[in-house]
Amino acid sequence: MASIRANARKVVCIGRNYAEHIKELHNARPKSPFFFLKPPSSILPPRSGPLLRPRGVQLHYEVELALIMGRKPLRDLDERDEEGALGAIAGYAVGIDMTARNVQDEAKRKGLPWSIAKGFDTFLPLSEYIPKALIPDPHAAHLYLSVNDQVRQADSTELMLFRIPRVLSEISKVMTLEPGDVVLTGTPKGVGAVEAGDVITAGVRVEGREVEEGKIEVEVRDREGPYEFRET
Repeated sequence: MASIRANARKVVCIGRNYAEHIKELHNARPKSPFFFLKPPSSILPPRSGPLLRPRGVQLHYEVELALIMGRKPLRDLDERDEEGALGAIAGYAVGIDMTARNVQDEAKRKGLPWSIAKGFDTFLPLSEYIPKALIPDPHAAHLYLSVNDQVRQADSTELMLFRIPRVLSEISKVMTLEPGDVVLTGTPKGVGAVEAGDVITAGVRVEGREVEEGKIEVEVRDREGPYEFRET
């Protein structure tokens, strides 16, 4: 698993790719995929410590299917090339795109980037690497996330507004996707806040069967240090 973090030169995240999630955050539905970046330093591998909440931050979870890109660079993919798109993926993981929601909301109001809201250390818990054979169709997987054993998110990836070939096409027109890069494909409805002491579990099921490699369990703790969110 450490190799995913070591090999990822970038983490590309698709925003607003599930209709009900767009509604719950009162966002506008995009006409085409849009994306932002998280630093690889935000990746939290399994069993490598707690998820840290910085002071003053309203911390939200967002479970997502992560694509781990394959051996060859991907550039200018034709969105109609589904075989080429899926062939460019080496494997999968379950990821939780943690967001400092109040930091992000302020950035939105002021037209500023989201880098701080998305980029803290530990803000991307990832599962173990999932071989492609365990998720034959990435558009037919069931993602779930629970907080303290209470289910908060549970939906199928078939609800993606923009399917994976379109997503990879849009990204690769702008920047080359390199071997080991991670692509987060969006989160379904049900996002919400967690506090210190909460335990988050997440995973993926295929045809009703749990994919063991996709399990995540992580505790939230308060982060020590000088950072504290204050409105700029």
